Amino acid sequence: MIISVPRYLIVGLAAVFSAYHLVLASVSVDVPTSLAPYVVAMVLYLVATVISLLPFGPRRMPVWMAAFNVAMALVIPLLVTSVVHVVPKDSYAAWHTAAIGTLMVITSTRRRQSFAFIGIGILIVQTVAWSGFGGLVSYGVIGSTVWVAIAYALALSLAKADRDARQYALAEREAVEWRAAQEAHVSERQFRLGQTSRMALPMLRQIVSSRGELTEAQRLECLYLEGAIRDEIRGRKLLNDRVREQIMLARRKGTIVTLLDEGGIDDLEDGELDRVLNRLADAIKDTATGKLIVRTVPEGSDTAVTVVGLSSFDGGHASALGSHGDDDENEDRVDLWLEIPRSVPAL
Repeated sequence: MIISVPRYLIVGLAAVFSAYHLVLASVSVDVPTSLAPYVVAMVLYLVATVISLLPFGPRRMPVWMAAFNVAMALVIPLLVTSVVHVVPKDSYAAWHTAAIGTLMVITSTRRRQSFAFIGIGILIVQTVAWSGFGGLVSYGVIGSTVWVAIAYALALSLAKADRDARQYALAEREAVEWRAAQEAHVSERQFRLGQTSRMALPMLRQIVSSRGELTEAQRLECLYLEGAIRDEIRGRKLLNDRVREQIMLARRKGTIVTLLDEGGIDDLEDGELDRVLNRLADAIKDTATGKLIVRTVPEGSDTAVTVVGLSSFDGGHASALGSHGDDDENEDRVDLWLEIPRSVPAL
């Protein structure tokens, strides 16, 4: 489980730290030789902080805002150090070093790490020019640099954790889908096996009781039963009780029936599916042909099912003898071409 820290809480904490630097600057207003640049630096810092902590907009800081913060990292120290030449002991007149560090941490946290390091680099150069290398330690510049580095490391860690969480969520979703598919396959197999057992059991009992000695009528019935079982496997949603009944009657009349359900009617509602199947049953009932092919049409078409009836001009004798001549008399004749629509057109 991933625990997300509310954005307003992070913004609130950053605002408190930023306001603390302004409080320190306020209690040291007696140190600068001129108050105007000192106050301008405070106002600029306040503006940069408020803009950076706006509680709306993208989490990634815009480039212009990051560039503005870098500019403040240059301007604010120059304004403060221009009127603060010596920082008395126990004074907070050098508040700008920690303030710029906080501003750069905010910039880094909002995914502009390169700008944050540029800003902290400007602060280091300005501090060394102002008070030497000792000022880096005395005025907390080293600490500000460390905090920016920590913010950068945390951003990398959080980004990696976010990527890992997305990958784990994707893997979990794929595992759930795979398990659902496997359970569906198992359920489908069990249903088909149960249905096949119910259909074949009476005939199997006859075969056992007669010890395999079947009459011609029984052998023919086995062929019909084989076709019905094949329909259950290949026909799927193309079957209801009426369609099964009409197919069996057609086979008993000598018609070769082939059903092919390729998933084109899986999206139909129960009412529309019943309409399509009842229309299919009527078509099979009203057609006398040698071969009947019923198949679904892929989704996206206005047609749900196509029904084609074929018969040979010679009654099928040429095909039975293996003749495949090019004469028209050996070609199949189309007795039926029916397209059952996916939905009833509105009047």
